[in-house]
Amino acid sequence: MSKARQARQARQALDDLLDLLDLEQIEENIFRGQSRSALIPRVFGGQVAAQALVAAGRTVPEDRLAHSLHAYFLRPGDPGAPIVYTVERMNDGRSFTARRVLAIQHGQPIFALSASFQRYEEGFEHQAPMPPSVDPVTLPTSEERLRGYGHLAPEVVEKFLEAREAIDLRYVDEPPYGVFGEPREPHSQVWFRTNGKLGGAVDEPLLHVVLATYVSDMTLLDSVLLAHGRGGWAVGDIVGASLDHAMWFHRPFRADEWLLYDQESPSAHGGRGLGQARIYTQDGRLAVSVIQEGVVRVPR
Repeated sequence: MSKARQARQARQALDDLLDLLDLEQIEENIFRGQSRSALIPRVFGGQVAAQALVAAGRTVPEDRLAHSLHAYFLRPGDPGAPIVYTVERMNDGRSFTARRVLAIQHGQPIFALSASFQRYEEGFEHQAPMPPSVDPVTLPTSEERLRGYGHLAPEVVEKFLEAREAIDLRYVDEPPYGVFGEPREPHSQVWFRTNGKLGGAVDEPLLHVVLATYVSDMTLLDSVLLAHGRGGWAVGDIVGASLDHAMWFHRPFRADEWLLYDQESPSAHGGRGLGQARIYTQDGRLAVSVIQEGVVRVPR
């Protein structure tokens, strides 16, 4: 396939993702979203988290930016059915605005999110330094890396590529499904950005935060798998699912520019694994902190 055709396909995939995140408002404080195919037969957690944040953001004044979210995954989502998001306006203060969102399918809640927004203000300034990494343009693309794995079934490779076509995501080292069988350091780095520039009417601060939320669920539990030499869903040696997810948005950033996702796992116990991470801009600014716990079990 020519590079021009690849670029057109990637742009179309990004446009499709933006359409997916553009919810339909069906009543005041009520929104409806659709789903797309995922790597596993349920709604991708990053999608429902991102859509819930969109729903919350649509009820908040434009001068208030998302600074944190806390979420629980309650039930597997049905990718063949729409998702209804109901927004509760918990607080509208002078500086902060709080919203609670419930995602519902088939009459049952599948996801709950609380999000807080803040009017910009000056304040103290410090941050943890950016860890060492490599230039992302020197790393293999997802397609280059995945098509080099002879141990992965072709249909698994195609599902991975389809799910990540809108995002240019590049691992610094081998991902869990690339090299497995022996424990490794529970630390993983990926660089990511959208597969195309964002502009026009959609280019607003909330969109960049929403896209980072979408991507944040793709790789965060990798470090748990690395600690135990497991390859994950792609090779069938782990059964897993996200349980809860929290993010803090520290500084403005753009999702169409390179972001370093530095991830590690401090603990696994009781069938659960914890991943924590920081997202940095390429020039070293700490943009986002992320923590997620998930179910991580050996198949029975």
